[in-house]
Amino acid sequence: MFKGAIVAIVTPFKKGKVDEASLRKLIEFQIKNGTDGIVPCGTTGESSTLSHEEHDKVVEITIDAVKKRVPVIAGTGSNSTAEAIRLTRHAHKAGADGALMVAPYYNRPTQEGLYQHYKAVAEAIPIPIIIYNIPGRTGVNINPDTLARLAKIKNIVGVKEASGSIKQMSDVISLCGPNFDVLSGDDLFTLPLLAMGGRGVISVVSNVAPADMAALVDSFEAGDLKKARALHFKMAGLIDALFIETNPTPVKAGLSLMKKISYEVRLPLYKMSDANYEKLKKVMVGYGLIKG
Repeated sequence: MFKGAIVAIVTPFKKGKVDEASLRKLIEFQIKNGTDGIVPCGTTGESSTLSHEEHDKVVEITIDAVKKRVPVIAGTGSNSTAEAIRLTRHAHKAGADGALMVAPYYNRPTQEGLYQHYKAVAEAIPIPIIIYNIPGRTGVNINPDTLARLAKIKNIVGVKEASGSIKQMSDVISLCGPNFDVLSGDDLFTLPLLAMGGRGVISVVSNVAPADMAALVDSFEAGDLKKARALHFKMAGLIDALFIETNPTPVKAGLSLMKKISYEVRLPLYKMSDANYEKLKKVMVGYGLIKG
């Protein structure tokens, strides 16, 4: 159902408030450069620091700006099942094409608790759901056999896999079958995952280099492995630079260097160290994204 190079889009701020004009311009930049889908209010969108009103607004702005040109997969995860249901219901009513739901963070539920959490949301709202597995952020890994159980629920259609484990990705693809969309949650794992039968990526690097990530996926799907491999290695250094500090601080710094947004993150995130900022700037100059 969902495939290709999908961007986990940042939420731009201006003087502490959501910058609607810049968000709309970012969406146009993404679609113009071949991005296959937009995810607002994910980790990269700083969902954890948005108020409920801001969260709803960002989802609504994104849906309005995209105008059905590509799918909108709204971030609706929470460590409260009731809150996840509310966020997902809003996304569905607003017209989102799907929901991206991060595993409940901090609670550290059992595998059965994880299963019941996602089952409860899926039964409450008919929207297609992509599970987001990122144990480095949440403190809990959704095991492959749990994902296989969840894949049997009609509107749970895929997973964004950011466990950092190629073996886990392989096991998920094997256990969940061809109709379950496995998407990379790590930009650098996009090509290996595609080679194993994955469907694409929900990407951070696409914020600054959408055309290259879209071309990597398209080249692989067209059977041009040589080009896909070249793009993988081309982006590798840029990906490293964008994770030199906690995401999304570096990618927001990068977008500000490209003069697309203000360089603002919300506490407890903070601006990059001067040394790391200069490293990022050097990489972006070398990549051709900005002038020296």
